[in-house]
Amino acid sequence: MQHKITKILSILIIIVLLPYVITVFINGPRVLPDRNSNGPYVRIQTENGVIEMPLDEYSIGILAREMPIDYEREALKAQAVLVRTGLYRRIQQQEGDVIFQEHFWTSRDMERAWGARDYAANHELLRTIWEETEGQIVTFEGRIATTPFHKLSNGRTRIGSEVLETDRHPYLQMRECPRDIGADSQLQTVVLDLEDVEILSRDSAGYVTSVRVGNETYSGEEFRNLHNLASSSFEVQDDHGQIRLTTTGIGHGLGMSQNTANEMAKEGISHLEILKFFFEDIEIKEVAEILLNTE
Repeated sequence: MQHKITKILSILIIIVLLPYVITVFINGPRVLPDRNSNGPYVRIQTENGVIEMPLDEYSIGILAREMPIDYEREALKAQAVLVRTGLYRRIQQQEGDVIFQEHFWTSRDMERAWGARDYAANHELLRTIWEETEGQIVTFEGRIATTPFHKLSNGRTRIGSEVLETDRHPYLQMRECPRDIGADSQLQTVVLDLEDVEILSRDSAGYVTSVRVGNETYSGEEFRNLHNLASSSFEVQDDHGQIRLTTTGIGHGLGMSQNTANEMAKEGISHLEILKFFFEDIEIKEVAEILLNTE
């Protein structure tokens, strides 16, 4: 009985103190007050210097940029939780004032992408998605998790320890994603003006981990970024003195495949189930529970 009363009191404390706690947590010792009931503001580094804007609006701008607006609601919800998780993980890693540098879409960017006719409805949809997942973050063993995502896997997601060379993220395990095979843009071909290219090693999911170009050796992701490839899952063929590369998937292949998440959502799978599929043994918790450490 005493434990039940304590738990109820903890929940009441979270409800009462949450706006204040989040504001202090985000802004450190220099609190940016709520303005016009828009919630806490955050500082963001842009090309024109540091600006301030409401946390929710900034988060919606990130969500708009990172996932197509025509994806299923449950897929958008899963992405919203990953956005929130990423923001709070970065906050925990920094001391003092936090200045975000994540790219986001402004209202002008959204209107340009969606068209003036659909801007208002799409923006309202994302705001609803954000509010319906309010406070939800991904945690592992009581800590905010690292939650990568990518557009489209090669048919499997990658094992975190093989890519990151650390065992700190055991929840990043291989997941079969047959829905990604045959998806639009799954296979892409580029021709590079290179000679003597050899794949040296791959990980368990088939992504290249080491490639030799002449006398130089690169990791798969280094080679991918150097040549602006869609993925580090690729095959190499000689093509009359040049190299033809066929890539499979889009992105680094770690964590959640957005395409598979969307296909799962079409089948009626909830955003919580989607997240627990891609991130093994994680828990979805309220951010306030982590901040106040009520467990």
